[in-house]
Amino acid sequence: MAEFTIPTEQVTLPSKGLLYSKESPLSKGEIEMKYMTAKEEDILTNANYLRNGTVIDKLLQSMIVTDINYSDLLVGDKNAILVAARVLGYGKDYTIQYNGKDYTIDLSQLKDKEVSFDLFKEGINDFPFTLPSTQNQITFKLLTHGDEQKIEAEIKGLQKVNPNSSSELTTRLKYMITSINGDRDQKSIRDFIDNALLAPDARSLRQYVAQITPDINMKFMPDDENYTGEGIDIPVSLNFFWPDSGV
Repeated sequence: MAEFTIPTEQVTLPSKGLLYSKESPLSKGEIEMKYMTAKEEDILTNANYLRNGTVIDKLLQSMIVTDINYSDLLVGDKNAILVAARVLGYGKDYTIQYNGKDYTIDLSQLKDKEVSFDLFKEGINDFPFTLPSTQNQITFKLLTHGDEQKIEAEIKGLQKVNPNSSSELTTRLKYMITSINGDRDQKSIRDFIDNALLAPDARSLRQYVAQITPDINMKFMPDDENYTGEGIDIPVSLNFFWPDSGV
């Protein structure tokens, strides 16, 4: 039987692998991915995957060559892998519309967010933070794909009990915060978030987490002399992986 070689590329992770345990292949700061094949296009059109919202994860898992635990991926690293998969599948050019004008973005030129890696302790995903209003000392972690799955499942469970509930923010914090004033008991943490975490403190924490989270910078500068912002978010719409959809 003939053997076929599929080309691959090394993809650099925005985290540089610093927050993964040394035993994890992810700690090397890069992973190997293969180019998209007809098999992956089958995944993209799988009705069951599309219906249950797992199509992108199935695609990425199929394209990643390095033997990793997919659930361990930090969300920012997963975003970089998502962009790499698009480039390896349908090329670097991605056309979007902004204010009625078409822009073609070279995805291969997107840079990682600038973060202070001095805050990182190699192999330890745990950061200190002082809540400014109450001065409570907390620690938190950056969320992984596995955490996001648990959060989604918990939110769905809560909505079944109370369809009118809106608990996404507090649920995310319950998976993010790892200690309160040195107490790492999960019951204590959840009780604090539900009953004692002030809104200004929660907002300050979310801002700090966003500031230090390694990620790919999904922004572009429009060709508009009147625009003075820091960039427009690049939409990951239907034609990101379905460029022939016309959407």
